[in-house]
Amino acid sequence: MADQKPGKPRKLRTSVKGPLMFSAFWAVLTFVSVLIFASGGSSHEPRFDLAFTGAGIAFIVTLVIAAMLSMSHKENAEHLGKGSGVNLSSAKKSSHGFGGHGQGQQGGTSGAPDADGPSHS
Repeated sequence: MADQKPGKPRKLRTSVKGPLMFSAFWAVLTFVSVLIFASGGSSHEPRFDLAFTGAGIAFIVTLVIAAMLSMSHKENAEHLGKGSGVNLSSAKKSSHGFGGHGQGQQGGTSGAPDADGPSHS
């Protein structure tokens, strides 16, 4: 937030509107579901006290979780996305005995016996 310029809108991650809308959605959903299911049927009166209590709990819990997740967000260092790790390099290299064909074993014509072929012992 130190690089925030005055007069410019914030990014969605640092904005307050996103977590509030997320929490409000779950609060409304909880309110409606508790209002329907806590009454015990259509012949009983709706339980607004339980519905408001559930909506308040849902709003607070989801807002705290969203705030904690946004505070714990940290960008990766620039050097982590560079280099040639095991899965990043597409160059053909020897397999070192892990089941692939090495540089000298193209076509599978090595002197080693196949695992599924007949053994001659």
